[in-house]
Amino acid sequence: MKTFGIQDASRRSGLSEPTLRYYEDVGLLGPIDRDDRNGHRRYRPQDLDVLEALACLRAVGVGIEDMRAYQANRARGRAGAGDQRDLLLRHAERIEAEIAAQHARLGYVREKAALWEARERGDSAAEAEATRRVVDAAGRLGVPR
Repeated sequence: MKTFGIQDASRRSGLSEPTLRYYEDVGLLGPIDRDDRNGHRRYRPQDLDVLEALACLRAVGVGIEDMRAYQANRARGRAGAGDQRDLLLRHAERIEAEIAAQHARLGYVREKAALWEARERGDSAAEAEATRRVVDAAGRLGVPR
């Protein structure tokens, strides 16, 4: 069976070598086989599959404890499917909230730019309307009025 050194595993997974070592240290991965001659880590194809899943979870902001739960649910197979679904849906809700917050920030910045555009043109009616929209957008940011 072909195995991979830590550099190859890092390159294939997109995770840094220190991250690979850390994931092994905290029990998310492994234990990883070692080369008898030099003690270097040797990653098996199934280790790379785990790393791919962990890299995806990390990319969407899943923390170590939830990665650990994900791995445990994955090992349970069908018996862990409901827990796996619930874990992933909790993260989907968190991401949706982050997206909504980003949309609110974007709306504020665009309205503020429109205010300055109206000010640059010297259009006091458009500036007054833009000011009202900026106040509304600030409210969506959670800034008190």
